[in-house]
This record gives sequence, C-alpha cells and structure tokens, in this order.
Amino acid sequence: MSNIVAIVGRPNVGKSTLFNRLVQRREAIVDSVSGVTRDRNYGKSDWNGKTFSLIDTGGYALGSDDVFEDEIRKQVQLAIDEADIIVFVVDVEIGINPMDIEVANLLRKVKKPIFMAVNKVDNAMRETDAVEFYNLGLGEFHTISSINGSGTGELLDALAEKLDDDTEEESELPRFAVVGRPNAGKSSFINALIGEERFVVTDIAGTTRDSIDTKYNRFGFDFNLVDTAGIRKKSKVKEDLEFYTVMRAVRAIEYCDVAVLVIDATRGFEGQDENIFWLAEKNKKGVVILVNKWDLIEKETNTMRDFEAKIRQEIAPFTDVPILFISALTKQRIFKAIETAVEVFENRKKRIPTSKLNDTILDIVKHNGPPAIKGKFVKVKFCMQLPTPTPQFVFFCNLPQYVKEPYKRYVENKLRELYDFKGVPIVIYFRQK
Repeated sequence: MSNIVAIVGRPNVGKSTLFNRLVQRREAIVDSVSGVTRDRNYGKSDWNGKTFSLIDTGGYALGSDDVFEDEIRKQVQLAIDEADIIVFVVDVEIGINPMDIEVANLLRKVKKPIFMAVNKVDNAMRETDAVEFYNLGLGEFHTISSINGSGTGELLDALAEKLDDDTEEESELPRFAVVGRPNAGKSSFINALIGEERFVVTDIAGTTRDSIDTKYNRFGFDFNLVDTAGIRKKSKVKEDLEFYTVMRAVRAIEYCDVAVLVIDATRGFEGQDENIFWLAEKNKKGVVILVNKWDLIEKETNTMRDFEAKIRQEIAPFTDVPILFISALTKQRIFKAIETAVEVFENRKKRIPTSKLNDTILDIVKHNGPPAIKGKFVKVKFCMQLPTPTPQFVFFCNLPQYVKEPYKRYVENKLRELYDFKGVPIVIYFRQK
C-alpha cells in the first residue's frame, strides 16, 4: 500500500514545480499520470526503493493568484486528514507571509510527519535568509530549489525514512473498490449488496483509518469490498470538493484489483467521473462502470444505448469496459454488477501461453504490419506476455522506433478480439529483438 504525500502551501511558492520535479525525476519516476484532473496533480514516484503517491494540492485550489484564504485553509485541512505525510512549501524570496503562519498553525497540531521545504534557495545568501522560517515553530526545514533541483534529494531521503515499506499482503480474494463522486449512490449500492443481514466474515480495518475492507461471501462469490463511500461524513468538509473525492479515490484505487465506478444517471458522466476512470486506468486496475438511479430516467428521451454510447465516447480509446445500468434502490442488476466485477478480475490475471500467442496474434501482425516509414519495414519476429500482475505484452521486432501509437492500438484491439480482456487496461511494448 503506497503512502500518500501531499504538498501544501499558499499559491506561487513553487508547489507545482516541486511536484513536477519529484514525479518526473528520471530515475525516480514510476508513473506520472496526466489527465487525472484539469491539472496534473497526482503522480507516483519512488525513492530508495519506496513508492509513494504524490498529490499537489495547488492544482485543486480555485482561481490561481486570487485564491481565497478560506480555500487554502480547506485544502490544508483535507491534506492533514487524508495524507500520510505532508510537505509544506514556503518561499524564501517573500519570507514569512501571514498565510504561511495560518498554515503552520494548522500543521503544528498534527501528529503526522511534516517536512517544511524552503523553496527558491539557490545561493549562499538565501541559505542565510531561510533561517527566519524557524519562527514558524515547525522545527527543522529543508532548503531546496525546485527549479534546478538542489536540495530535493536530501528532502526525498528524509521523506523515504518515514514511508512505510511496501508490504502488500497478497490476498487471494478479489478486491473491489466502490468509487465515484459524492451522492452517486455508492453507499446505497453497498447497502443493497450487504442487505440488512450482513454476511460479513471479518471487518478488517483497511489500509488506513479510512478504507474499510469488508470480506463478503454472498451470491456464491468471495470478495473483499473496499468501501470509500460514507466513511467519515465530515460536516466541516464541503463534500463536493474535487480534491477530496480524488484523494479518496486514489487511496481506494491503489488498494484494489477492480474499481467499480458508480455514476449518477440523472447527472450523466461528468468530468469528475472521468478523472476517477483515468485514475483506475493509469493504475492498471480493472474497471466496471455502474450507471445508478436508472429507474429515475425518462426512458422515452434517454435510451440505454445512447447513454452508453456517450460514456464510451468520453473514455475512448479504452472503450472495452463493461457498463451496467442499475438501481441500488430497487436492487436492479446488483447481482450482475458483482458477477461482472468478478469476470473483470479474472480477465486481469489472465495468462496466454507464448506458443498460443505466437500462433494467433503473430500471424495477424505479419500479414498486417506497421506502415513503412522512409521505406523501412518493421518485421515482428516474436511476442510474449510479460510476467506482470496485469496484462502486458512485448513484441520483438527490428525497428521498434517506427511503431506508432495507432498501430499499438490496432494490436491491442486484435488481442481483445482474440482473448477476452474486457474491463482491463493492456500495455503493449515493441522492443528490439
């Protein structure tokens, strides 16, 4: 279970620059996710063999320079509640600002590891200026320059010491995370599943005080449900905060095999649903989309086919995803939803023998190879599935640099036609033999 590290601070102190540096650090990057929200503010990084998820709270604040102090306070409060480690960024050029004092006051009450990073320190003079930040009462600080990277290695070293080791206990049971925006009906869906007579074997308090892992055995299935729904209804948090939903989804998705994305039929497939969808896709998790509250829709004006087509358009090019229309209230197709999630789980661990792959897909690729570039033809010699937890395939050829994205998609579609990978992201590599 990777830790969540949140970067906080007032606007224009360089939070995003630091985020980009930590996520894109060549040797340190695991996966930088674009398109998670309007800005790029969720990424994965690793340092000294420890992986962590990084969230830049800056990108979620409303309006850039004129951010209301209230918004920043809310962001910091959320980061305190949801993250495992907090990096507080301040700016040596400006010195201590009233907003920094506000943030520091909030952070001093916290029991979690907090790292203060004094940014824009790129000469000895500024090194001396940084001393004034002791006045914030947060103890030691790290001087960094997120533009040129000086000091970020030391900051990461200190951070890595506080990270938990990545010991993911391998559970045989599939883990389904019920995710989605607030009020889409996640809780109702879970309650409909559990029924009043909870068939619960154990309630494992999950990864954090947050996601509750519940083991179910109903409908002839055994599975763990990671419930992110109504875990802590905070009155002090405006539920619609995008940051909050994404933060919750990050936790749940990283900890599951299949993300069950519940959307509200009366509101359609909105931007935030899309964000959560791509979060699951980038983390290579299985995905099932449940359109809830279908019983409230005027069937004359809105058919399932139209609704489904709209969603598939939004999630292109990864459209091979099951979409089910349910009603948590009337329990319509609840059983089908779980059945589908189990199928997707099976698809995700599917292994295709190398000999079978070479007999089937290689033949197609040879007859329908990548388009020639500058008169050079790509010849594919051999392919295999990699021994990874999720489906990844490698094709060995003479000129991998000439294989472009559209052709990779073509190969992916052929793989999906031949072997059922519904609901599961596939990764395809072309490599030099």
